[in-house]
Formats: sequence, structure tokens, C-alpha cells
Amino acid sequence: MLSKNRIKYIRSLEMKKYRKAENSFLAEGNKLVSDLLGHFSCRLLIATTAWLEQHPLLLAQETIEVTAEELARASLLKTPQEVLAVFELPSYSYDDTLPARSLCLALDDVQDPGNLGTIIRIADWFGIEDIFCSPGTADAFNPKTVQATMGALARVKLHYCDLKAFIRLQAERKIPVFGTFLDGTNIYSQELSPKGVIVMGNEGNGVCKEIEAMVSKKLLIPNYPQGQETSESLNVAVATAIVCAEFRRRMS
Repeated sequence: MLSKNRIKYIRSLEMKKYRKAENSFLAEGNKLVSDLLGHFSCRLLIATTAWLEQHPLLLAQETIEVTAEELARASLLKTPQEVLAVFELPSYSYDDTLPARSLCLALDDVQDPGNLGTIIRIADWFGIEDIFCSPGTADAFNPKTVQATMGALARVKLHYCDLKAFIRLQAERKIPVFGTFLDGTNIYSQELSPKGVIVMGNEGNGVCKEIEAMVSKKLLIPNYPQGQETSESLNVAVATAIVCAEFRRRMS
């Protein structure tokens, strides 16, 4: 039986202050929960009888078997699936030398949870394992972000930090710092690197002026045909996908 207190606890994880207080986050859905089990410590698993019978080998501190109706009362989704789980928030070591050894992303105040989740999924697809985020970037463990990652959170680490200081440190070390700008050089004719950091900016304002000044290679994703009037800009997640695809294409 799913108690009212349990339902209240689960639904409270929609808010960041409660996620932080409980050191927990919520994930819902068959594929998402299955992908995250084994990568994060599962504190509570709530599922239907049918789902539990199909997944007999589970590692969860507590498991509650429920009906579909009970699950719907706890779910944050409009169309609940057969399972939801509460996981412990991960703690990653912060390593500012990673861009010297691998390609990383940096997000400057990307505020939409859906955009962030999609970017995490894109990073996972292109083998980018670390994303450095400004404090103003959306919370990676917001339920909407978690859903949008489609399980990529199991393989991509997010580090929230003083992004200006982080980028400044890379610039001082002569590590390539890339960013997308409307006054940049065509990405398809620009020299790219298998290591360094790619900065993606806020949905409305782009990359802030302080970080822009530290970018060593400004990239432009050209529209087609050039010179023709088009949309003002690309969605930040779409732009991230295009940029990451071109970096990986060059390195293949």
C-alpha cells in the first residue's frame, strides 16, 4: 500500500530544495528506470506487479508493489508508466584538467530543463562524458531534465562550478575553448580539436561577455543559403548536436 506520506515525499522531489534536502531524485518510466538501476543507488522502487515480475533481480533499498491507480497518484507524468524510482544524488569529483585530455561541454546558463536533458543525451551519443555548468544552468536532476535524458545521466557527469573561473583556467593553460556565435568562423572551415571545451550559451542571451572574451575559437553554424533571411538563431540543444557531430566527424 502506498501511503499518503510516501506520495507526498515522491512528489516533493519535483522541487530542487527537497531534492537537495533528501539528497535524492526521481525517475519514471520503464526504460529510464532500467537504465539508471545499477548506476545510481536506488532508495525506493515503486512498480506494478507485472513490472516486478519482469524484473526479478533488482537492487533497491525498499520496493513497494502497487496498482496502476496507486502509481498514478504518485507520478508527475500525465501518462504514468509501470514504475518510478527514487535514486540517491551522485557525487562526482571535480577535475578541471579534463579538457586537456578529452572533449567536454560547458553550459552558460542553459535554463530550460528540456534543453538540458536533450544536451545530456546528445553528449552521451557523441561520447562526451563531462559537462561543466554555471550555477544558473538548470538542475540536471529536475524530473523534466531526467526524463529528457532518456537514461544518458547514467553515463554523463555534470559538474556545477564557477564557469567563468573554469574557462579562464582553460584559457591560461592554452586549452582550446570553442563557442558558437553569429560573428564566428564557419565551423565547416574552422580547425577543430579532439580535446578542449565547447561552450554553449543561454537560450536568449547566448554566451556571456566575460566568457566570450576567453573563447579562443568562435564558431558559426551557417544557415542555407547564406544571405537569405532565416530564423534568428537555432535552439541551443539543436546547435549542440550540430557542433558535436562536426567535431566527431573530423576525428573519425
